[in-house]
Amino acid sequence: MKALVKESPGEGLTLRDEPRPRIGPDDVLIRVRKTGICGTDIHIWAWDDWAARTVPTPLITGHEFAGEIVELGRDVTDLRLGQRVSGEGHLIGKTSRQSRSGRFHLDPETRGIGVNEPGAFADYLRLPAFNAVPLPDSIDDEIGSILDPLGNAVHTALSFDLIGEDVLVTGAGPIGIMAAAVARHVGARNVVVTDVNPLRLDLAAKVADVTPVNVAQEDLRDVMARLHMVQGFDVGLEMSGSQAALDQMVESLVMGGRIALLGIPPGKSPVDWSRIVLKALTIKGVYGREIFETWYKMIAMLENGLDVRPVITHRFKVADYREAFETMRSGRSGKVVLDWT
Repeated sequence: MKALVKESPGEGLTLRDEPRPRIGPDDVLIRVRKTGICGTDIHIWAWDDWAARTVPTPLITGHEFAGEIVELGRDVTDLRLGQRVSGEGHLIGKTSRQSRSGRFHLDPETRGIGVNEPGAFADYLRLPAFNAVPLPDSIDDEIGSILDPLGNAVHTALSFDLIGEDVLVTGAGPIGIMAAAVARHVGARNVVVTDVNPLRLDLAAKVADVTPVNVAQEDLRDVMARLHMVQGFDVGLEMSGSQAALDQMVESLVMGGRIALLGIPPGKSPVDWSRIVLKALTIKGVYGREIFETWYKMIAMLENGLDVRPVITHRFKVADYREAFETMRSGRSGKVVLDWT
């Protein structure tokens, strides 16, 4: 099969022939149809410090996918050949307290496909049947291939009650944009998205009914006044990994406000804890998706009218993967999808 492989330390990936995976009794073999390129894949391509510490080489990368089951392990009884699936890319252990109590997304033994284990940038993917998520006919392979990042957005956005609330989203990357769309879909009052990238802010306005704010050109306090917000935002969704954005969020929230924190600032960042304590703020760190509650909720929302397709701005055949990665790295795109058919 063809696969995108991180052959050795250094920049880039290589499209090369790899053996078709052999599955175990509890696995399924998936013929991959579409894959999404993630920010994590960009880190692996660039081979930054995180990638060098984390990713073994050689390794087939990629973890956002949709495809069709073409082989079943002998003990798999709840899936069928020909079934269309996406899947949870976090491979969990079974011995921790978190896992044994059903909080699978908090299992400390978690390993990621395409990061620690062979991934989805390939014609075929071996996946534990437990991790496979069947796709209804209403969700095509293209949307199926971005359910992983949509799940991050859903997990973050649904961390707190948003009905009738004023929501600030810092960071207009694809996940931030989808989180804003989710906030609007579930009934938030005002949804404001901040960034310094005009293209991404324009995309946010196209994907969801939000107020885009370029904080390099406009004062957020003026926007709040224009929206008749007296005290501040009720909920903050931090998706940027920018310390400046988090600081602005802390200043812009109401007393007792709540922050769901998905973005990761590089290195160690200074935090004025007095502002957080004296404003009685709640901060929740968000990692991945709740397995599998997030999957149920986002599929239900997609079937009930949530439309995130406009966040996909570029589509490439896998042979053109270099151009696809350069497009994603440029910052002038939303989601980029690779076609493996």
